[in-house]
Amino acid sequence: MSTTPPTIAPGSFLTLHYRLSGPAGDVVNTFDAAPATLTLGTGELAPAVEARLMGLAEGTRTTLELPAGEAFGPRSPDMLQWLSRKELNALGGVGEQFAVGEVVKFPTPDGQGEFAGVIKEFRTDAKGEAVLFDFNHPLAGQPVTFEVLVIGVL
Repeated sequence: MSTTPPTIAPGSFLTLHYRLSGPAGDVVNTFDAAPATLTLGTGELAPAVEARLMGLAEGTRTTLELPAGEAFGPRSPDMLQWLSRKELNALGGVGEQFAVGEVVKFPTPDGQGEFAGVIKEFRTDAKGEAVLFDFNHPLAGQPVTFEVLVIGVL
């Protein structure tokens, strides 16, 4: 007697391996490490990625191509923000050396999580030292390849 494997539905608890990449290569890849466990609908994956997972059966391995901007939205110039070195020091950056392209993690206002920004440039002027951060998701505005192996569905 054969049973139909469970399929992914809203709220499913998943164990999976996945690779998320854009034109510049991988951003996340769990295939060489422990699989990820997550619950759909909790914000751990982008809504567009979650939507593509719906209906996939346990045991499925597939690669999904998402067009530019679908997975993480368009790049927003509003997400480029200057932060004074004084503010960066107050967040624990006193004496730290930073470089263009480096990712810096910041605590969320409620202290329960974190978000990251990429250093784009440095400035020194009459107002002091400042750092330009890009808080866009690294794949914002990019086509995204999402490779997934669904290990378990509960």
